[in-house]
Amino acid sequence: MKLSEVAVGGTVVVQSVEPGPDGRGRRLEELGFLTGTVVHVERRAPLGDPVVYSLRGVRLAVRRGDVSLVTVTAVPAEHSGPVAVEVADDPEVTGAP
Repeated sequence: MKLSEVAVGGTVVVQSVEPGPDGRGRRLEELGFLTGTVVHVERRAPLGDPVVYSLRGVRLAVRRGDVSLVTVTAVPAEHSGPVAVEVADDPEVTGAP
């Protein structure tokens, strides 16, 4: 299933990101949509676009057309909801040597 098809309140895991036109898939990966990442769909704008996603400790508003490049699988209901991610020991995030 595509991330653009997930209903508000749903929690999924990224399986893959297609390259897409103009490097959009790569940009999504740079924003954190990486294989294995847990993504929670928080809310949708009144006209349906953009959609707010919670992943890796941040919230991102992304157009549905862009996230249609992201293939996901559902997370069982008992694990759904916003996910806290521990990043304090990640040198890439903290800038530590």
